[in-house]
Amino acid sequence: QRPGMPPGGRMPMAGLQVGPPGAPPYGAATPLRPGLPQAMMDPFRKRLLTPQAQPPMATPRRGVKRRKMADKVLPQRIRELVPESQAYMDLLAFERKLDQTIARKRMEIQEAIKKPLTQKRKLRIYISNTFTPAKEEGEGGERVASWELRVEGKLLEDPSKQKRKFSSFFKSLVIELDKELYGPDNHLVEWHRMPTTQETDGFQVKRPGDVNVKCTLLLMLDHQYKLDPRLARLLGVHTQTRASIMQALWLYIKHNKLQDSHEKEFINCNRYFRQIFNCVRMRFSEIPMKLAGLLQHPDPIIINHTISVDPNDQKKTACYDIDVEVDDPLKAQMSNFLASTTNQQEIASLDAKIHETIESINQLKTQRDFMLSFSNNPQDFIQEWIKSQRRDLKIITDVIGNPEEERRAEFYQQPWAQEAVGRHIFAKVQQRRQELEQVLGIRLT
Repeated sequence: QRPGMPPGGRMPMAGLQVGPPGAPPYGAATPLRPGLPQAMMDPFRKRLLTPQAQPPMATPRRGVKRRKMADKVLPQRIRELVPESQAYMDLLAFERKLDQTIARKRMEIQEAIKKPLTQKRKLRIYISNTFTPAKEEGEGGERVASWELRVEGKLLEDPSKQKRKFSSFFKSLVIELDKELYGPDNHLVEWHRMPTTQETDGFQVKRPGDVNVKCTLLLMLDHQYKLDPRLARLLGVHTQTRASIMQALWLYIKHNKLQDSHEKEFINCNRYFRQIFNCVRMRFSEIPMKLAGLLQHPDPIIINHTISVDPNDQKKTACYDIDVEVDDPLKAQMSNFLASTTNQQEIASLDAKIHETIESINQLKTQRDFMLSFSNNPQDFIQEWIKSQRRDLKIITDVIGNPEEERRAEFYQQPWAQEAVGRHIFAKVQQRRQELEQVLGIRLT
């Protein structure tokens, strides 16, 4: 037997029908192999299939390789043929730089959003009062003199379109009136934030009275905490939001290299941390719990004001400016930018068109080379094309052997031929025997 050739594995080449590329073979209307169109045998193994000859594309599956930027690049041979294509390559290089810049900016924005983005702004508080004198008997209106105190405020130079309510800046507000005038049960006016609190633009207090009243306003800013004095000296932070305190604490840990070099989730406390947190080592996840015991309510903002009932007093409105922290308006814009998918579908559609155009250009270039080679030397082209078709036919039909040797008689006079014939006959006898056993229903021995 010939090495590598099973019995009956050779397909004779006699009677092979051929024809011009892209057309049925002469004298035949069906492809050479069922289910495989003639156009699949590409000449010179380089010619791409035309869109009409291509089989239908399979549906996309998971794991299919995504198109990359390299798929948009025109081959050098096409650029040499069409010098104007350099303009497209320049645009492609610009697009690559633009994509890199946008990707870098997105990463920077993602990192920036993780940090507390706040701005210090001036909140101007307006404290004013009006006085209503008592009416004489017979006149309409109230017979008892009274005054009304108003506490309002607004941010100075606020660029945002949505104005924040005045009460949203505070956790609580207490107005303490003269205890001698209004007694121990009616001299305090308190407002405390609750989960169901409705924000308001200001506060009003109305009381009877016709004399000047000294009052004290206690304003407690919301979302702010006062640090333990030891930790405040260490971090250089006295009163801040929880997020800002955590950031300052992390910067201190990073600057002093307190993070364990091997177990990154642990912090090795220095002598100051050991005194404050009462431990030698702690996990990152334990910091919020340990920090909660070191946070205190901030000192209230104290404003002393006199409620004037003198109609000749023109200074019935007092203004006070305090520093507050507000969210950076850029944070909302950053979040919207990261979450935005505007034009993504349009960009994907244009990318798909570019890829299709590049593929079409490559196909047209291959067809041009094919036709140009034929026009330059038809005889050599036909000979090379036939050789290529013959090689392709052997591959797609799984033909084994060398047709040039097999067409000569000496090929069958070699020692392996007798053994191959014997094996072939033995296989046929075994096949017939099995068929006979199945028909008779007995086993032949």
